[in-house]
Amino acid sequence: MIRKAFKMKILPNKIEEYTKRHNPIWLELYDTLKDHGVSNYSIFHDEETNSLFAYAEVDSEEMWSAISKTEICKKWWKYMASLMETNEDDSPVSVELKSTFYIA
Repeated sequence: MIRKAFKMKILPNKIEEYTKRHNPIWLELYDTLKDHGVSNYSIFHDEETNSLFAYAEVDSEEMWSAISKTEICKKWWKYMASLMETNEDDSPVSVELKSTFYIA
């Protein structure tokens, strides 16, 4: 199991809509995440900076990377693009965070 953490940026005044669109998340996207070995996936909002902090546990880097190639993931990115800082392909601008401490 690999622990992943990354941050993204929500646009001003968009957190309510962002939260609404995740609750519940599309079943097809949920199934895709699970089928690609994702568990314990959480996203937190920092109100001070409008940053999103995400944490997920994944079975492998290859399976995690493969999610971005699925049609449902691309559809989700397009659906969320008006709420976040995004790249040209509508994927969220994301910065991977390095682990500095862990206790099991």
